[in-house]
Amino acid sequence: MTDITSSFTDARGFLYRDGMLDPDSAQKLTATALANCEDGELYLQYRATESFGFDDGRLKTADYSTDKGFGLRGVAGETTGFAHANEISASAIARAAQTLTLLDPASQSPAVAPARTNRHLYTDVNPLELVPFAEKVALCAKIDAEARAKDPRVAQVSVGLSGSWSVVEIVRADGFNATDIRPLVRLNVSIIMEENGRRESGSFGIGGRYLYDGVMEEVTWRRAIDEAFAQAEVNLRSVAAPAGEMTVLLGPGWPGVLLHEAVGHGLEGDFNRKGTSAFTGRLGQQVAAKGVTVVDDGSITNRRGSLSIDDEGTPTNETVLIEDGVLKCYMQDRLNARLMGVEPTGNGRRESYAHAPMPRMTNTFMRGGEDDPEELLSRVKDGIFAKSFGGGQVDIVSGKFVFSCTEAYRVKDGKIGDPIKGATLIGDGPETMGRITGIGNDMALDEGIGMCGKGGQSVPAGVGQPTLLIDRLTVGGTGG
Repeated sequence: MTDITSSFTDARGFLYRDGMLDPDSAQKLTATALANCEDGELYLQYRATESFGFDDGRLKTADYSTDKGFGLRGVAGETTGFAHANEISASAIARAAQTLTLLDPASQSPAVAPARTNRHLYTDVNPLELVPFAEKVALCAKIDAEARAKDPRVAQVSVGLSGSWSVVEIVRADGFNATDIRPLVRLNVSIIMEENGRRESGSFGIGGRYLYDGVMEEVTWRRAIDEAFAQAEVNLRSVAAPAGEMTVLLGPGWPGVLLHEAVGHGLEGDFNRKGTSAFTGRLGQQVAAKGVTVVDDGSITNRRGSLSIDDEGTPTNETVLIEDGVLKCYMQDRLNARLMGVEPTGNGRRESYAHAPMPRMTNTFMRGGEDDPEELLSRVKDGIFAKSFGGGQVDIVSGKFVFSCTEAYRVKDGKIGDPIKGATLIGDGPETMGRITGIGNDMALDEGIGMCGKGGQSVPAGVGQPTLLIDRLTVGGTGG
């Protein structure tokens, strides 16, 4: 078992090892820089990343890089001052502190520091260094060969393997200090199949905050091949998607990305403080069907969106956003929580040291219900079953969304029929939540591949849901 104390001590060495800054100096510099601010922090980060791209039967790309730096943020009222640099040194931090002198002096007393926690989700050494380069390349080559040997119709195979390892430390003027270690790995397999002149693709990805052995186990990468193959084979048989308003059955797991986009972003604190969300001013109101409970939880071990602490030092936890259809709270960072008179929820996140934090989702999902998924299917007289999604677009103000299906089927009289191609789901987030008429007992989280974009920043995020029956949703397609 990993020794937490020694692991964190070793990890902090990546932030201070050049001798250009030590923890005591970091604390003193932060206290001086933020002396006239209500809130803020010095955010230190070291990050190592690598990726492998195997295509056309050979290694096409192999990248490895390290990066480190700091972001210094001061907050006074609603105004934020922020400066960053890719050099962790006392002189660079002192120069960045000059930016904060432009802020008006705080009119309120300093904000209370985040609660402390002894929980550390990740305490392992750098996972990128545990597996030799040659073994990672060999894995990609083996997956490529096995996928091609699976069926003569396989025309193209692409394998992606990536990993990162990050150490962050939050230093506050009031003496608060917190460190987190964040590993992240991902394996992706894409297959193109050709039959009678027609080409279709399928893909499958899996990952999370763990070491490479989580995706290098044979049972895992063979499953990735099988899932990608099955999706491509299904798409070879697909017919044009129908169009019109109809009943939609959403599968468990990854289809929760629709919930993430159409509802989740609208429940982030900054949009609601500014009055630009479809959920603004609706706390305590029924915003979804009875039985619908939506949760954001950044404390689930190994999940892609999980963190021991957020990027302001607040411990992550389970936050119930919607309970039995009633809006309970929003996701908050420290700034928006203070201005709205509520407590932060551990959702202050940033892409890197070069970005200021903002309210962001971690792992956002709908809890399971009591309905049998097969019984929900039997209720669909004329509609579609959407098993997997690709990209989508959402307007936060109105809640309107458009999502494309990567694997979907026609459903008639309670039976799954032909796979369909080119289906898009069009709707309104809050309205769709009110049209849920069945909630399955098969809640599942996604496979660990999600990235969430907001305000020019991307962060890893998790989604999930049970099988859901939606009474009416507009399906865009080219068929009848």
